[in-house]
Amino acid sequence: PDLTGHEKFGLGNVKYNISRIHVTAVELPSASISLLPGSGIKLVIGNASLTTDMNWNIRTWMFKDSGRGTVHISKVFVTAIFSTPLDNTGPTSISLTSCRTTSGDIDIKLNGKT
Repeated sequence: PDLTGHEKFGLGNVKYNISRIHVTAVELPSASISLLPGSGIKLVIGNASLTTDMNWNIRTWMFKDSGRGTVHISKVFVTAIFSTPLDNTGPTSISLTSCRTTSGDIDIKLNGKT
């Protein structure tokens, strides 16, 4: 979905819109799934990265600008625990019981119109 909003800086508001967000690359060089006896599943993802492209525009009382942008997030680590109740009373269900995520680097490049 698009991201639209405004922030107050100094003497005025900055209105922004980020649209046409597309994930262009996902890398999961280290991922593992293990069973936790009697409780569920543990998912561990290490050193992952994600790249997205988007359109952006900003507007203030003094100027406006727009263009294309790229965001690259790297050194992402995720550990998630899912519970899987085994009660045989219906369809199998999975619920997230804990999740920890960290990211190391974020590189943002904005190209404006000339």
